[in-house]
Amino acid sequence: MKRKSWVSLLLAATIIVSLLAACGGKTDEQTKAANKENLNLTGMPIVKEPVSLTFFTGKAPTNGNNFEETLVWKEYAKMSNINVKFELVPFDNLTEKRNLALAGGDYPDAFYSARVPASDLMKYGSQGTFIKLNDLIDQYAPNFKSLMEKYPDLKKGLTMPDGNIYSFPSFYSPEFLPMLIGTPLWVKQEFLDKLNMKEPTTTEEFYQYLKAVKETDLNGNGKKDEIPYAGTGINPLIEQLRGAWGFGNRGLGHKHVDMDPATNELRFFRTDPKYKDVIEYVRKLYTEGLIDNEIFTIKTSALYAKGQEGIFGATINPNPVTQMNQTGYFGLGALKGPYGDQLYTHVKVPVVWPGAFVITDKNKNPEATVRWIDHFYGDEGATFYFMGLEGQTYTKTADGQLEFTEEITKNPNGLTMDQVLAKYITWLGGSYPGYVQAKYFKGSESLPESIAVGEKAEPHKIKEHWSAFNYTEEETDFMSTVGSDMGTYIDEMEAKFITGAVPMSDWDKYVSTVEKMGLSEYMDIYKKAYERYQNIGK
Repeated sequence: MKRKSWVSLLLAATIIVSLLAACGGKTDEQTKAANKENLNLTGMPIVKEPVSLTFFTGKAPTNGNNFEETLVWKEYAKMSNINVKFELVPFDNLTEKRNLALAGGDYPDAFYSARVPASDLMKYGSQGTFIKLNDLIDQYAPNFKSLMEKYPDLKKGLTMPDGNIYSFPSFYSPEFLPMLIGTPLWVKQEFLDKLNMKEPTTTEEFYQYLKAVKETDLNGNGKKDEIPYAGTGINPLIEQLRGAWGFGNRGLGHKHVDMDPATNELRFFRTDPKYKDVIEYVRKLYTEGLIDNEIFTIKTSALYAKGQEGIFGATINPNPVTQMNQTGYFGLGALKGPYGDQLYTHVKVPVVWPGAFVITDKNKNPEATVRWIDHFYGDEGATFYFMGLEGQTYTKTADGQLEFTEEITKNPNGLTMDQVLAKYITWLGGSYPGYVQAKYFKGSESLPESIAVGEKAEPHKIKEHWSAFNYTEEETDFMSTVGSDMGTYIDEMEAKFITGAVPMSDWDKYVSTVEKMGLSEYMDIYKKAYERYQNIGK
């Protein structure tokens, strides 16, 4: 009797499942198969029948509050047949909201412009929350696949220690050097002319120029209110200068480690005996009053307001024209140091945001989503993304140059360029997934002054440029605790040496403290990550 009951129940359950399937209820496999059937492998639209997706989306203050209503996304929805709902999260509380969504399981189809760190790519990728993209890229992302073939370091920067890729990045063309420099060291031509000085080409000449600015009433107002050098924080200046001592020779993606040219071994350069000279040089500038005394406290907005007075002899920012409404500044190239070193090392990693776009396991249309994002890694899609529609938001000159319309560049209602652009595009504020090239990117970095900096830096730019290394979860635990503490301690001590709060005679004690904090293990982990990085693609 019992056996008959179980057989009856099993039979009933089978009938119910069959009935549900007949009534339209589908298994996950059936849904995936149907969605793949709905996909067009090439061209537009991406799908035959409309598809809806929801993206967790990072938002800059300069962007509009409704991405779906901007020109680019309205048009792309029509072109692709994919309707995206962008759930906007301000960058200010992005990390907190993203972490809560992932921890609670309340996340959508994808994370767009959400600044997902490499540690989370590894963690949630290995758990299956973020889907593996290796095969999907190979089959459905021809634009991105060709970029990885052209730039092997792109693939190296995205590949996690388990061999998988879980994201699409914000990628700057390695040929677009002004974009990778980002924030040059600017000098005021008018001040140089009045001082009858030539452009500084060495650290000593730069020092002499700053000293002359301090000692001369260059604006003729009867006060010595000129500021030789001004910026936000001391690190940007150190990062601009240390190439004159040969440090940082693998780029800004590696703030503590580079390659020792004498031994061809990894070098923790922040405690190198010769690096002490870098700190002593900046200390001399500070103690002689050649650096703004607000350097450690001033906010960016206050710096730019002060800069509009035209009193900075030198400064670091994207471009004085756009940031401070000041013309007449030009960017310096690589300064030559006291030992003959002359390297332009202030170069960002081309893979700026590795986790700019991530597809989750809740996405029922991963193939279509990969095709959707891949469009923006090709020339046609990238031009559309950054410039909008030809004839409406931009025009093409006789020699093929792209230019925004005057409604954007010289708005009749007095709106700034960013305010007008917010109606049409959403790349303002950065962190977007996509491919940036000079021919269609029209920001501060593409202005003539910035292009000139790139040309000047080119002869002395670093020859080998590493992407950031990726770590296993165990290695990440060490780097995010001990490694982070070491970095904080180093930054704090460098500031104290520079201001004189700690005498330079304490340098050896400082180095010893860094070593005791776990430097040996730090370098062991770095070496393992470096070896993995070098072996990707072999």
